[in-house]
Amino acid sequence: MNILAPIQELLVAQFGEFGPLLAVGFLGLVMIIVTLPVMLNKKADPLDRLKASRTLSKSAKDNDRLRTDTRNQKLDRYASFLEPSSEEEYSAARLKLIRAGYRTKDAVRYFHFAQFALGLGFLAAGVIYYIVNLSGGETSTQKMAMYILGPGGVGYMLPKYWVTKRVQTRQEEITNGFPDALDMMLVCVEAGQSLDQSINRVAGELRASYPALSEEFQIVAHEMKAGKDKVNVLGDMSERCGVQDVASFVTVLVQSATFGTSISDALRVYAGEMRDKRVMRAEEAANKLPTKMTLATMMFTVPPLLIILVGPSVQGITQMGNMGGLH
Repeated sequence: MNILAPIQELLVAQFGEFGPLLAVGFLGLVMIIVTLPVMLNKKADPLDRLKASRTLSKSAKDNDRLRTDTRNQKLDRYASFLEPSSEEEYSAARLKLIRAGYRTKDAVRYFHFAQFALGLGFLAAGVIYYIVNLSGGETSTQKMAMYILGPGGVGYMLPKYWVTKRVQTRQEEITNGFPDALDMMLVCVEAGQSLDQSINRVAGELRASYPALSEEFQIVAHEMKAGKDKVNVLGDMSERCGVQDVASFVTVLVQSATFGTSISDALRVYAGEMRDKRVMRAEEAANKLPTKMTLATMMFTVPPLLIILVGPSVQGITQMGNMGGLH
């Protein structure tokens, strides 16, 4: 205790009464950053070393590289830390990232790594800001926690907010472009093309205006070309998009294929419904506009109008009062 007393007095003199607590927190953060790579260092699996040491022909090596290079090998050592342990949580995170447009195999790992890195980075920034600017004066525990832990929480939640906004933007783009896609698909089917050919053509036509919807149709076209069952392909598209209109479209096509009805008739009816639905969405947005403009109108129009109308009267009354006081 005699050895630590001078250090404690120095910290209190420099950073206030919370100086020792700040020093302990900063030291713990440094130790976590230093020891975390060592703790997460995962030894290579013997089977992986055996596979790597096998002698293969040049063509086999090229094919194997094409299959495995899609994953980041550096993140494999931290897979147990950067991936949820529960399969349900992993599937939910994977589906949400796919709906946001991130389809790589390491998307979940990159997402959790971004949360971890930004959380620690913003936490360190908060500690440095507090030590530099606020440590000299008296600060309550609540304010200290807000300045230090607040940025860490913001950094941790920032990737989740970004992915959520990406999902909403992408779903909105798919919803807006889906009626046009159905109209083009109906034209292609009535012109004599098959459903696979029409989907491939629509994917190419929509690439400039609605890239997210074009990407989904292109995935469907590639999966059908690869020989995957059409019902499963359409069901996967509905799950990837997460849009009710796409789910209803998939249901219409599946029922049409099940009962043997004409696909063109089903597309014609559903395309008409989608056009009407788009008009209803536009009318709804137009009806909401006056309500949204009310506050802006009251803030920027009413005060200047009152000044113009009431200002001269107030000035005249003031002048009359001053003249009466002189008499």
